[in-house]
Amino acid sequence: MKILLIADQADPLLWEHLDRRKLDGVELVLSCGDLPAAYLSFLTCFTSAPILYVHGNHDDCYLESPPEGCVCIEDTVYVHNGVRILGLGGSMRYNSGVFQYTEWQMRRRVNRLRFKLWRSRGIDILLTHAPAFELGDDRDRAHRGFATFLHVIDKYHPKLLVHGHVHQSYRYDFKRVRQRGDTQVINACGSYIVDLPL
Repeated sequence: MKILLIADQADPLLWEHLDRRKLDGVELVLSCGDLPAAYLSFLTCFTSAPILYVHGNHDDCYLESPPEGCVCIEDTVYVHNGVRILGLGGSMRYNSGVFQYTEWQMRRRVNRLRFKLWRSRGIDILLTHAPAFELGDDRDRAHRGFATFLHVIDKYHPKLLVHGHVHQSYRYDFKRVRQRGDTQVINACGSYIVDLPL
């Protein structure tokens, strides 16, 4: 399955200077947050692929004007053509923002999903905004990753963990793709295409 991953910065080739070739063959679009709602709504006009999203820490405006034609998968296991996707948006709490969580709050969110995870027999993709702890995160509080995500990876062995939040310009040693066990960890900042074997 060809999946377009997007996060944090609108790709000019999908927004200002639309190049439809970037959407050729795309069967699913996953947004990791912190993108203008208008950008996601715009993309729905040029692809028949479902656009699924979680909230970034700067997506408070989505509460009043969510992206049209897109599906929020926060705190659920969404199944598309047999691919099971768990959505857990937001970042580590660093001020009073709506989509910010302490480590304890994120762990509680996952605990509340135990039945859904059991019923779906695991997940194929973990879609987040923040990275996992020490898997592409940064040292400052706002960009530190969640250890809870490591527990999800180690227990359910998804094929992918897709996140955003840490921009390429933040780190000199930025790596887009990492690995933890059987799970490929991808930073979707901007845009990135992945082929998920079914």
